[in-house]
Amino acid sequence: MDPLVLSFDIGTQSMRALIVNSRGDILKSSAIVYKDPYIKTDVFGQAEQKPDFYYEKMCEASLELKNSEGGKELFERIKGVTFACIRDSVLIVDKDHKPLRNIILWLDERKAAGEPNPTFFQRIAFALVGMKETVSMLYKNTFYNWIRENEDDLWQKTDKFIFLSTYISYRLTGQLRDSVANQVGHVPFDNRKRKWMEKGLSRCVSDIPLDKLTDLVESAEVVGYITEETSSKSGIPEGLPLFAGGTDKASEALGLSVIGDGKAAVSLGSAATIQFCTPLYFEPEPFLPSYPSIIKGYYNSEYQIYRGFWILTWFRNEFCHREIELAEEKGCTAEELLDSYLKDVPPGCNGLVITPHLSPGAGNPFAKGVIEGLSDKHTKKHLYRAIIEGINFELLMAMKRMERRSGFQINELYIGGGGSKSPLVVQITADIFGLPVKRIQTHEATAIGSAMSGFVGLGVFPDYFAAVKAMSHEGEVFMPDMEKHEIYMKIFNNVYKHIEKVNTGLFKRIKKLAGNK
Repeated sequence: MDPLVLSFDIGTQSMRALIVNSRGDILKSSAIVYKDPYIKTDVFGQAEQKPDFYYEKMCEASLELKNSEGGKELFERIKGVTFACIRDSVLIVDKDHKPLRNIILWLDERKAAGEPNPTFFQRIAFALVGMKETVSMLYKNTFYNWIRENEDDLWQKTDKFIFLSTYISYRLTGQLRDSVANQVGHVPFDNRKRKWMEKGLSRCVSDIPLDKLTDLVESAEVVGYITEETSSKSGIPEGLPLFAGGTDKASEALGLSVIGDGKAAVSLGSAATIQFCTPLYFEPEPFLPSYPSIIKGYYNSEYQIYRGFWILTWFRNEFCHREIELAEEKGCTAEELLDSYLKDVPPGCNGLVITPHLSPGAGNPFAKGVIEGLSDKHTKKHLYRAIIEGINFELLMAMKRMERRSGFQINELYIGGGGSKSPLVVQITADIFGLPVKRIQTHEATAIGSAMSGFVGLGVFPDYFAAVKAMSHEGEVFMPDMEKHEIYMKIFNNVYKHIEKVNTGLFKRIKKLAGNK
């Protein structure tokens, strides 16, 4: 029988365990939605989680999968394990690899108080391209700097500064090492050379000593083998190899078959992104790197909306209590009920435009969300659709900028993430971009991309290109309505792409008045 791979998708709000074959079929899956996605601290904007939370959820999801009907037989055919993990979530561990504090999650908003210390020539370069504030923001957003300033007693006990993905690998195998393609975050990593940086720009904002960084292996290489402890807790056979993969977004793009020019991956997840995967290294924005692809020799150039479809979760929780109650009565989800609103509002939302900057990105550290054109004619339904349109407008603007910087022309989009489950949302994406938007055979693109590392590692495929051809299959295609696209382009060209520039001065004043919140 063909070998199977057990693939985990470690998300911000849920854990998924899936058994995948070499044709890209998901034979069985299990999902656990976190009751408490993160621990809110007493400090505004901070988000942490217990160190073993995700490992325990992995074991729970794996056992649930194994104990389901037919699960034990499938587990006997599993020959390798992989996972894709949320990015830029960090821990510090002592010499015995014991965590010294909770995980600081990627969506945590704590800020270091200090400032970077660039060289003379770097300061001149930053000033010339208007990146001084961005570099300062990157420094303040680096958790290493915050820990050094606020928890130096813990730092003195720290042996390694690691990502969540590294710790998961350690708990599964007893080996404290990680994949090159997981090193995406505020760490001194040379994305072009795929190794830790000894000197360079990243060390202006994150100067973590080399001896406190972990060992790395390439994707599809063996990180380690499932331990007896993990086997007893998870049901995964002891001794199975754990193959190095990549981050959730990199795995998703690979699962969506986005390799080379002409294609882009749109992810409508908690963080919304648009990503190119090419052998050309280019900066999607000045001084902001392309990330290491799962495929050696390729790079993932990406623009991220820090709070992407998470905004819809925020909107639901804050303003849609009645819809939540109605959804329970009807036996559907609140999201399904809210999606039905999209049909009631025309493209452009009768003049309502929303920018999705509930948290600023590196391109503009002062950016704030803007609701433009609000009138007494607008309703909750307009606001809901305008958020979705605003996220897509922002991703479109990023794609156009990345096309200019790379010389590539995008002809088609492949879409994933929770938002891609809604045909209405995907159609809005197609109409705004004016391009065909394609889904693959499953919504579990991240798990498929992650599983590819297992099959390449097992030798089932000679490389990732063969794995993509065999495992990622084009599904439903959403063609743009060009009349609606024309309406959107008038809004985009005349209004949306000017909002941030026009309001940056006001953003700076608001930030100062709000105490830098």
